[in-house]
Amino acid sequence: MEMTKITVHVPRELLEQAKRYALENDTTLTQLITAYLERIVTESDPLADAPIIQRLSGSMSPDTTVEDYQRHLEEKCGRAG
Repeated sequence: MEMTKITVHVPRELLEQAKRYALENDTTLTQLITAYLERIVTESDPLADAPIIQRLSGSMSPDTTVEDYQRHLEEKCGRAG
């Protein structure tokens, strides 16, 4: 895949938090941004804009699916959300 440079403007504190997150998770800002952009351009999940998903966004691994969350609820509460 051919790579290109971009310039973006983000709040300084957000950038610092993202750098810390990348360091703590053995990744780079480039990899984080690329993964996020790939996810949003390919996502066709109608639940993606649901309020619960928005509140949980970032609190779980990017690999976590709605099915994973439902399975977690079933194990924890005996029912799906």
